[in-house]
Amino acid sequence: MDTKYVLRMDGISKEYYGTQVLKNINLSVAPGEIHALMGENGAGKSTLMNILFGMPVIHNTGGFDGTIEVDGVPVVIDSPHKAMELGIGMVHQEFMLLPGFTITENIKIGREISSPTFISRVFGKSLEKLDHKAMAKDAKKALDTIGLNIEEYTRVKGLPVGYMQFIEIAREIDKSGIKLLIFDEPTAVLTESEADRLLDTMKLLAKKGIAIIFITHRIDEVMAVTNSMTILRDGSFIDRVLTKDVNPVRIAEMMIGRKVEKLLDDTDDNRAISSDDIILDIKNLEVNMPGERVKGVDLAIRRGEVFGIGGLAGQGKIGIPNGIMGLYETTGSIIFEGDEINPKILGDALRKGIANVSEDRRGVGLLLNNSIEHNITFTAMQIQGKFLKNFGITRLYNKKQALKHAKSMIKTLDIRCTGPEQAVGRLSGGNQQKVCIARALTLTPKLLIVSEPTRGIDIGAKKLVIELLSKLNREQGLTIIMVSSELNELRSICDRIAIVAEGKIARILKPEDPDAEFGLAMSGVKQEVHKDE
Repeated sequence: MDTKYVLRMDGISKEYYGTQVLKNINLSVAPGEIHALMGENGAGKSTLMNILFGMPVIHNTGGFDGTIEVDGVPVVIDSPHKAMELGIGMVHQEFMLLPGFTITENIKIGREISSPTFISRVFGKSLEKLDHKAMAKDAKKALDTIGLNIEEYTRVKGLPVGYMQFIEIAREIDKSGIKLLIFDEPTAVLTESEADRLLDTMKLLAKKGIAIIFITHRIDEVMAVTNSMTILRDGSFIDRVLTKDVNPVRIAEMMIGRKVEKLLDDTDDNRAISSDDIILDIKNLEVNMPGERVKGVDLAIRRGEVFGIGGLAGQGKIGIPNGIMGLYETTGSIIFEGDEINPKILGDALRKGIANVSEDRRGVGLLLNNSIEHNITFTAMQIQGKFLKNFGITRLYNKKQALKHAKSMIKTLDIRCTGPEQAVGRLSGGNQQKVCIARALTLTPKLLIVSEPTRGIDIGAKKLVIELLSKLNREQGLTIIMVSSELNELRSICDRIAIVAEGKIARILKPEDPDAEFGLAMSGVKQEVHKDE
């Protein structure tokens, strides 16, 4: 007998501007089933859920191929409102609550209960009086359903994060006819006890017959509460399996497992890297970067190595370099070549020999309307006084020297352009990234940090950027820290790779270590640490 599914998505494919992001994806969930949707960053989870929830970004970019059925009936979901009409709700990772409103008002917003008055009978329903008592009763019922013991008239502002997450859930289950709830990384912002409570709430809702799609990267949570799971990888459907039939290692292999496509040809490596020669020693680093908090990281970077930092989005990997450079509130010890860096002094790391290529090259890393020459020389001019000449009591820009240096960098890094006067905003993504690296190298750093160096550029440009970083390390002896979401890039070039999970170092791995170990580390599953890490 066929299983009755509350949701079936068959053959779902989606293109964004000629790039295939989903390829023939299938997803099915039965009533009362907790079903995990799993995959790395970029696997296609968010796009698939955007399709299911009828988000405008899907229909404004050409729609999608495939079919969706709810309770066995084909449906067209062209807006979030239509999804809600069909009984589909979503608990977002980013809270969508109004802080100045009460819990009741947040739960009932858009579905207020009103009662007629003399004026409304004359002038229309819009002048009806809100029935606060009826709304409070509904809110209390929803709060009781998930076991949240809090007064429904309490204002949301100032409540702990965990309470806000549960109020989001209460709002969804208050909606009439709810059949399917999507939980998007719901435990990412919760404490361990709050996360355990949320998982219990999910099981409680499932017992009431509500189907749940649970999007998470935490394999231990998946093993604890789900009945089944669908694994996506690189926009493709890998498998639908019952949780009882797999183990964490097998899940990690399906999420991560692929032949590592080396972006570098094997080259002779005559480097002698000593584990005792530490160029950067970090202890108990804490960085208060929104969405990328670092919670007590220890790292020792060896002189002359390429050290990789990887992990899933929002786990803290981007916070580490930004903390070192003093871009966010940072505490802990940062010792560079025996000299302490003070992250409270913006530019202290730069002045002491650490250059940084930001993950946001267009927003932070580049002056898009300015010339290649100006972009390459700007930071060195400000920090080190380069490209300036004395003219009486003032110092003026040395155009001749700057132009000569820019031309040299264009040639060395093979920046494809019409010349040093070309505006950076008119370059391709790969060439913009090379300008960022050129600016960092102009500082003649002893340590180069590059964050997401290949984000948003095509495969050919990626290879060129990785080759460039390798050349700087192998031929010039430059120590490099590379932060990336792309494991194959890290494994192509790095000597060691630290995986960050929940703001801490989960593991330090070698590039040749098994795929499953990388997957488990990224998912926060604790393993024994190698002795030589």
